[in-house]
Amino acid sequence: MAADTTDAVILVGGKGTRLRPLTLSAPKPMLPTAGVPFLHHLIARIHDAGITHVVLGTSYRAEVFGKYFGDGSAFGVEIEYVVEQEPLGTGGGIRNVADKLRGENAMIFNGDVLSGCDLGALLNTHESTGADVTLYLTRVDDPRAFGCVPTDENGRVTAFLEKDPNPITDQINAGTYVFTRAVLESIPSGRPVSVEHETFPGLLKAGAHIAGHVDSTYWRDLGRPADFVAGSADLVLGKAPSPALPGRPGQAIVLPGGYIDPTSRLTGGTTVGRGCIVGHGAVIDGSILFDGARVAADAWIRNSVIGVDSRIGEGCVIADSVVGDNVRIGARVELLDGARVWPGVELAEGSIRFSSDA
Repeated sequence: MAADTTDAVILVGGKGTRLRPLTLSAPKPMLPTAGVPFLHHLIARIHDAGITHVVLGTSYRAEVFGKYFGDGSAFGVEIEYVVEQEPLGTGGGIRNVADKLRGENAMIFNGDVLSGCDLGALLNTHESTGADVTLYLTRVDDPRAFGCVPTDENGRVTAFLEKDPNPITDQINAGTYVFTRAVLESIPSGRPVSVEHETFPGLLKAGAHIAGHVDSTYWRDLGRPADFVAGSADLVLGKAPSPALPGRPGQAIVLPGGYIDPTSRLTGGTTVGRGCIVGHGAVIDGSILFDGARVAADAWIRNSVIGVDSRIGEGCVIADSVVGDNVRIGARVELLDGARVWPGVELAEGSIRFSSDA
C-alpha cells in the first residue's frame, strides 16, 4: 500500500480540560511544544511518511488551526478542515470526516500523542496482513493504568480489555490507527461513538481482522501538564523525534527576539519563546516559557510552564507547576507540586502555593 493512497486524519476537537489554564487560550494541539505547536510536529512526521492529504477534525477554537496552517501548502501537505458541531467521541469524530477522504485507507491520529512510531512500517503492517483495521500498540512498564490490547502469535488483536490490577499484557492502544475506507464508513454517523468501547469490540465480535503493530519506540500522551512539559523537553533533548524542531537538539532551544542573561542556566530540554527575558542567575530546567514571558534574577523554574507575557519575580521558586497567561508573580513566591495559576492573576511577594489553583 502506497502512502499516496492513504489519508491522514487528526482528531483535534477536544477542549483539553486537563491542561487548563493553558488551553483557555488555545486548543491543546496548538500549544507551543519545543518551540512550535504540537500539531506542527505531527504534521511534519506525516509529511515525512509520504502522506500529503490531511484532514483535521476540529471543534473547540476551530479557527485557530486554520489561522496557523492555512491550506497546508507551507507545510508540504494539503489540509482540509471538518468542524464537529457537537461532541461525537473518537469513533464519531472519525466517521464525521469520511466525506473528505480520497484514498483506500485512512491513518487516524489522536491529536495529543507524541511518538516515534515508524508510520511507514505501520502502513506496511496494514497492507501485508490484509487487515480491516491496524492498531499501533506500544508497551508500557506499568499497564495497570491503561486498557490492554492482547494479540495472538500472528499479531491479530484478540480483545480490548479494561484497566485491570493484573493485566495479561503490557501492550496498550497508542492512539494511532489505520482503517480501510469501507470499515471507517461503517461507523454509525451523526451520534457519539467510542472506538475503544464500541467500534473495535464490535468489529472483533463480527469477525473483522484487526492487526496489532507493536512499536516500542518513544511514546507519551501529552494530556496532563506533567506529560506536556516532559514531552516538550524530550523533543528538545532529541529523545523524541521531530522534523519540525526549530533548532538543534540540546539542553535548550531559544527562539528569536529575547534576552538571556549570560549568567543564567537553561537545562533539561527547556524552551524559551519569542521575546522572553531571563534575568541574572536564573535557572530554567526542563520547562517552557511561552512568548513574552519574563523571569527575573535568581528565579528557579523546574518542570513547569510559564504562560504568554507572564512575569516571574526575583528569587521565585516554581516546580512542577503551570502559570497561565498574563500572570504577575511577586518576588520570592513559591509554586510547588502541581500548583496552577490562572490567567491574569497577581500573586503577592512571598506567597506560597502547594498543589492548588490560584
